[in-house]
Formats: sequence, structure tokens, C-alpha cells
Amino acid sequence: MSSDFDPLQRGHHSEPLQPMNSSDNRTISAFTSKLTPAADICVGLAIVSVVVLSVLGNGLVLVICYRRRKKMVGSELLCVNLAVVDFLCCICFYPLSIMSSFNHMWLGENITCVYYGLGCFIFGLCSMFTITAISITRYLKTCIPVYAVWLEGTNIRKACCAIWLVAAVWSSFPLFGWGEYVPEPYGLSCTIAWRGYHTSAKDAFYVICSFACFTMVPVLLIVVSQCQILYKVSRFSNSLAARGIRNKLRHAEKRLSMMFFCISLGFVVAWAPYAVVSLLFIFHRENQYMAPGGFVFPALFAKSSHIYNPFIYFYFNKTFRKELRCLILSLWPKLGGNQVGVHIDTVHQLPIHIQLQERACVQKRTFSLTQDRTCSKGKGKGKGKVLNSRSNPVPGRPVYACWGSTSNNAPITLDNKVAKDSPSVSI
Repeated sequence: MSSDFDPLQRGHHSEPLQPMNSSDNRTISAFTSKLTPAADICVGLAIVSVVVLSVLGNGLVLVICYRRRKKMVGSELLCVNLAVVDFLCCICFYPLSIMSSFNHMWLGENITCVYYGLGCFIFGLCSMFTITAISITRYLKTCIPVYAVWLEGTNIRKACCAIWLVAAVWSSFPLFGWGEYVPEPYGLSCTIAWRGYHTSAKDAFYVICSFACFTMVPVLLIVVSQCQILYKVSRFSNSLAARGIRNKLRHAEKRLSMMFFCISLGFVVAWAPYAVVSLLFIFHRENQYMAPGGFVFPALFAKSSHIYNPFIYFYFNKTFRKELRCLILSLWPKLGGNQVGVHIDTVHQLPIHIQLQERACVQKRTFSLTQDRTCSKGKGKGKGKVLNSRSNPVPGRPVYACWGSTSNNAPITLDNKVAKDSPSVSI
């Protein structure tokens, strides 16, 4: 019998124990770490950093989406589903891997291994299917607008439910003898028994379908749809630029397409090394081509896919940045500077409420108060004339605008237009 470590060639009912080690006559479990103690601690700290960043980033995304839940569209619901997947995966499963790394062995052995492998496989499939759905949705809206009527909130919710259902059903097959959840070669994580391809026909069918239908096909759909979207948007932008047309909608659509392209590309790039290693592990009977420690880096790189989506939202989405500023100001009002409230009585006894929230800048506050005095003097020179800026979208209610929410933070300009029956004016 060979003394090489191969935890994924064991049978479904055999004990995960390895042959005798000739040097010290000890029996080594498949759940024991094959790394050095220092490497185990480094792996644990790396997963801790992934969990902290993912929980903070995706937690902020979920809070912001809850605050603006009545304004959300279909593609944003899919982004919420992706944030839920990343958040719950880091909360429910990765702490077990962290504790195992610090203990230099997998804790709980078979029971926790099945729990960890099943849960991570479900959430991994949900992430893959969600990003595929985002790519297809964006493709239909951009390239085939006639189908955009089907991409409403109700159908998107049904798609999210179908994603979770398909992922849960397919991931549960190893519980009924189709495939198996076993430790990874380095002993501090659990996954599908990719080497089950050599065990039985059922295991081979499950492994090949998992890799082909639930990995390669979604990746192919993501790449093709995103390339088509970028080509369409770039071609449209170039045609408008050639005519000398500047369109804000064109710029917003381009940034939105780039945002979803970065999300899809980041997910594919993060999981590509792990997919390649798993593919090699499927068709090789011997494992001398890679040491157990060689599986650590692809696994950690795949876990990084939970981190970067919130940063992509913040960089490309102006609405997300504005909502984040409003959330921070609601929690720490002092960060927004001073608030100046001015009440001016107008003709027809209709009050004008000007609510100004600005940074703690003396020159800007002096400039704003000077404008308010000018507005008061202008009222006395002519009846019915009111100096105002923007009209209030909701009559009779003051508007509290977060600083930085307007584009380029342009200075406030006043005009001399007549405000007919306008109950309120807000800056």
C-alpha cells in the first residue's frame, strides 16, 4: 500500500485514517493539518481578515439597501442576494475554519466536515448563479430591450428563490450517495470529493456535472454576456461622441455596465485558480504533482471573492456613495459640520423653510448667510418676487440634503424668477 496522503480516494464508509508513518509509528488523520503550525496561524489570520472585511462591507450594503428598499430595481435585488450570500457564508461557516486553523486540525471531523462542505457549496453555487443572472439581465436590458418588460421585481424575486432552490437541491446529492464531502488535502477545509471521479459511476457523474454544468457553463455565460454588453455600450458611446452629443444618461449607463463587469470579472478571476486545481485533481490518480500546501493559496484566493463587491459599488455607484454619506451623518451628525436654519415669511403668508447643512467651513457659512440676507432684502423691493434656488419636490416639507450629494459640490446660485404659489423653497 502506498504511503502517500490521499484523503479523497477513501470509500464512503471507511474511516478517514492514513497508513502508519514508518518514522514514528503514528496514525495520521485526514482531518489533521498538513501544514506547519506557523502556516496554520497565517491561514487562520487570513480567513479572519476576509470575514471582518466581508461582514463590514456587505453589512453596509444590506443596511443601505434596506434604507432605500422602496426605490430598488431588479438588478439591485440581485446585488442584495449576492451580498446576503457573502455575508451569511462568512458568518455561518468560516469561523469553523478559523478555529480549526488555530487548533492545527479540523474540529468535529465528519459531522462538521459535511456541514461546512454542504454550506459552502450551496453558497458558492448561489454566488455563481446570482452573478450569471445579473449578467443575463444586463445583457437583455442593453442588447435586447424588448425582453426588459419581463425583468420586473416579481420575476427577479422568483429568480432569486429559484437560485437558492437549485443550489440547495444539487448540493444535497452527496447526502444520498452521489458524491461526498471530504477534507481538502491540507486538512483545514472541506469540499466535494473531486477524486470521487475514480470511485464509482455515480460519483463520476456528480463530479463531472458539478464542474461542467454548474461551473463552466455559468462562467461561459458570464464572459459572453459581459463582452456583448461592453461592446454595445462602447459602440453607442462612440456614435454619440462622433456627433458631438454629450449625454449624462450615456455616461451613467457606461459606469453601470463597468460596475457589473468588474463584479463578474472579479468573481471569475478569484475562483479560476481553485477551479484549475480541482480540475487537475479530478483526472490525476496520484497527487505528487502538487504538495498539500499548494491547495491553500487557491482556496484563500477564492474566499477573497466575498470582499471586493462593496468597494466596487462605492467606486462606480454615485447613489451608493450618497446613501453611505447619509448613513454616516445619521450615526455621527458632528461629521457633517454645523446646521443653519433660516425662516423667511413671504407674501400670501406662505412660509419658506431653508434648511442648509454644510461643512464646518467659515467662509462657506458666511457666504450662505449673505445670500439669505440678500434674499430678505429682495423681498421688500417687489411683491411676489422671491429669490430661490431649487424647488422643493415635496411641498410643505423641509428638505435635509447631505453635503456632497449634489454633483461637484457647486456653489448655490440664486435667480430672480417669480415663485407662483410655491409653498416652500429648499437649498
